[in-house]
Amino acid sequence: MTLPTFKGGVHPPDWKSLTGSKEIETLHPLKELVYPMSQHIGVPCTPTVNKGDRVLAGMKIGDSGAFVSAPVLSGVSGPVKDVGMRMTLSGNMETCVVVENDGQYEYTSDLLPHPDNEPLDPKEYVRIVRDAGIVGMGGAAFPTHVKLSPPPDRKIRWLIVNGAECEPFLNCDNRLMLEHPEAIIGGLEICMRIFPEAEGIIAIEDNKPESIRRMEGELSGRPGKIRVAPHPVKYPQGAEKMLIYSVTGRAIPPGALPADVGCIVINVSTAQHIWLAVTQGIPVTERVVSVTGDVIADPKNIRAPLGTSVRELIDACGGFTEPPAKVLSGGPMMGISMRSVDVPIVKGTSGILALSPRLTLCPPESNCIRCGRCVTSCPMGLVPTNLDKLARLRDYPQFESYGGMNCIECGCCTYACPAFRHLTQICRDGKAGVTAARKKEQAKQEG
Repeated sequence: MTLPTFKGGVHPPDWKSLTGSKEIETLHPLKELVYPMSQHIGVPCTPTVNKGDRVLAGMKIGDSGAFVSAPVLSGVSGPVKDVGMRMTLSGNMETCVVVENDGQYEYTSDLLPHPDNEPLDPKEYVRIVRDAGIVGMGGAAFPTHVKLSPPPDRKIRWLIVNGAECEPFLNCDNRLMLEHPEAIIGGLEICMRIFPEAEGIIAIEDNKPESIRRMEGELSGRPGKIRVAPHPVKYPQGAEKMLIYSVTGRAIPPGALPADVGCIVINVSTAQHIWLAVTQGIPVTERVVSVTGDVIADPKNIRAPLGTSVRELIDACGGFTEPPAKVLSGGPMMGISMRSVDVPIVKGTSGILALSPRLTLCPPESNCIRCGRCVTSCPMGLVPTNLDKLARLRDYPQFESYGGMNCIECGCCTYACPAFRHLTQICRDGKAGVTAARKKEQAKQEG
């Protein structure tokens, strides 16, 4: 049987064997925890605590009145050591709340549990998801309560749990499916109470046969409209638009949202956190991170409180076997290169990847040889070599007219290019240029 997929994509080595069989370990950090106020797409939070206050685990320490936002909650108890600017994973200085861990993990009861057999109004489920600070835990960090609040005229037909985890090296989602399938399915069932006419689908790449069997086994004793959908291994199968096309055959038009084609997609970790928030009263205060790479002494999958220093995670894995050439937040295809390991993990941190010079060799660019491999590999059907030229010329109107803003920055074109052109990076610059030009034009009209 041919498994559903999308056009384009690439097949990089997956390197998942480093942590694929490693059970999730829990880390209790000893040092201070740093909580950036912007851990999501949308309006950053404003600190709700002051230096000297004592907070409890699960207590809200940052919030915003904006709809597209999500509160930040402490993962430990202890005094607030500082409220100020600190460096984050992106290398930027951001407003952060610093909590000194007192080791007691005294928990607040602000979020009340609602057992599975206690039906709630759909709006109440959405409120709980928002209060729990749940966002897309696959990396995008889009507030989940916004996803679960589509316009009234959008009929949701498919609720898709994304278990593809197509990025090389990463295994946090894979291990969650193996170790906590009941919570993932439970979170999907809660979402189906909000959209009772929708079908539930758990999409998993077929290089995770144990996870497929585990999820199917957990579903075998449950009634309902949920099924597991295996997909072929191909990057970026886990990208939202690609997954929706593979599952439903529907393409999302430029500028449209998944809800416009009847879909909502959530990560497996997001589904688990929905179940934890509703049934256990536990907000998002921790996450599972794959700490891996060819220079990590003992790669692991670690559950740690948000705000834990990347350095502590690396030390918990035995440190480096040799100085890394590059340390990334995320996977090798879409991860962010880090300036320092003395920065905190956040809600969207799926992996910490430390690579040797052998795996980060970056030959100098040469001229485009017009081979078309970037075109063949682009899952969005773009012509990256043309976008590259226009972005370098700063011809932003033409860049936009050629569909440059539809680039999902997956890295397929750069990976496939035999001339080692920095196609993804230049397209990202082009998109930033278009955005800046739009803002300038808007300010001109308003002024």
